[in-house]
Amino acid sequence: MTDVRRRDETSFEGLPDWPHPSVRTEVTVDGTALGLAHVEVGPSDGHPVVLLHGEPTWGYLYRHVLPGLAAAGLRAIAPDHVGFGRSDVPLDVGWFTYDRLVAALGAHLDAIVGDEPVTLVVHDWGGPIGLRWAVEHPDRVARLVILDTALYAPGGTPSEAWSAFRRVVESADELPIGWLVASGSVTELSAEVRAAYDAPFPDAASQAGAKALPLLVPVADEDPAAPAMWTTLQALRDWDHPTLMIWGHEDRILPPKVGERWAREVPGCLGLHVLPDAGHFLQEDQGERIATLIVDHIHDTRPGPPAG
Repeated sequence: MTDVRRRDETSFEGLPDWPHPSVRTEVTVDGTALGLAHVEVGPSDGHPVVLLHGEPTWGYLYRHVLPGLAAAGLRAIAPDHVGFGRSDVPLDVGWFTYDRLVAALGAHLDAIVGDEPVTLVVHDWGGPIGLRWAVEHPDRVARLVILDTALYAPGGTPSEAWSAFRRVVESADELPIGWLVASGSVTELSAEVRAAYDAPFPDAASQAGAKALPLLVPVADEDPAAPAMWTTLQALRDWDHPTLMIWGHEDRILPPKVGERWAREVPGCLGLHVLPDAGHFLQEDQGERIATLIVDHIHDTRPGPPAG
């Protein structure tokens, strides 16, 4: 049986620009009981917008995006992946697999939104997790918004910036989470904001998820997650749901050329916005602008009244 740690809520008190109470949902993933957390803002009967973070962040990443969505009458939901934010963390790094991460998200969304179609916003590792869930449940996705992410394709090679990050993860006893987020942002993050990113991870054991995810990224066809990621990418090449791409111009890990390739490959893509003065963690740099683009995307792609 896998040991699971529940987060200490006192670690999340007084975080800057984060007044949101957390909602805890109990799920079971592959025999492991887990409490998964999310926050939501906006009217409870608004259209649900699910915003998925990646590595090594948590829902806090979207704090500058949530207000704009709520002001537009949307139900903005920011879940924490298992092992991140306020969600429980299995203490065994080996527990984390691509299949389990997707299963955990699916169980979480079943509880939060049921069968109601959502606008799904994905970033970084939220892409492989969320996009696989999307292509496996297309009737539950009204539209997509894709930010700085990638999926493995046969023969693909990671960037040197990514390879350097992976080497840091492999060699470090404890990851400098706040520093990593700051290094991927154009905006200079305050000590208080860096501490907010560190809040879920008070020690090395609590970082099991953050240590696991970079090692799950396939670098060869025989890696465990490679087939499912490739299947997901192939499905997206037939994806006709309205899709918007938003990218950070200064992203060194996944540069804008990755977003340009996405925009060419996904038939439902309605446009690519490359945001100036934005890095890999573009929500830190251009959060309000991202919210505006999401709202406009929803407004422009909502079904109109029947003709006649």
